[in-house]
Amino acid sequence: MLFFALASSCTAQNPKTQSNMPEKNYRVLIQTSLGNMTVELYNETPKHRDNFVKLVKEGFYDSLLFHRVIANFMIQGGDPGSRGAAPGVMLGSGNLGYTVPAEFVKGLIHKKGALAAARQGDQVNPTKASSSCQFYIVQGNVWTADNLQRMASQMGRSFDEQQIKTYTTVGGTPHLDYDYTVFGQVVEGLDVIDKIAAVRCGRGDRPIEDVVMKMTLLE
Repeated sequence: MLFFALASSCTAQNPKTQSNMPEKNYRVLIQTSLGNMTVELYNETPKHRDNFVKLVKEGFYDSLLFHRVIANFMIQGGDPGSRGAAPGVMLGSGNLGYTVPAEFVKGLIHKKGALAAARQGDQVNPTKASSSCQFYIVQGNVWTADNLQRMASQMGRSFDEQQIKTYTTVGGTPHLDYDYTVFGQVVEGLDVIDKIAAVRCGRGDRPIEDVVMKMTLLE
């Protein structure tokens, strides 16, 4: 929410107070043939937020596909090569010629509905920089505490209390935390993730029947 400081007509506003006001939380409507989702973008990841808002305003995502769908994991879209792609064509390598620096923020994790940036693998991308345009939305699973403990041991990591509580209730994909930038969250339409994740897919995890998107910035 955006809050405005009020002042009488004879009192000047304090610039310091203005600079401390909360930033606007942008929301984006993602319309698909299987329903609509609303995502809220995090101000804690300003580079990803601003890049995404810019592309939405330009209409870049309109008519692109959710081109990679893996049930109980995530749904991915944003490849410019998916616009008008013929059936069966392998997708997922498209970009806009630049990357966005990683923005890993403690507490912004891969719970169900998380909006995160796709990226190239560590071998060619050691800084974990994000794709200019490709993103994914988490479906994931609900995990037991024992599952998480085993996963943490295998990965040489540990999960904090927030992660354990979230992944044992809401669910998600904990192994991706702090490796891929999470920059938003679905706040309406979580069921649409499940509908898209359930579609039949072919080669390259591409849905047999196209799932087309259209995005609108909500003011």
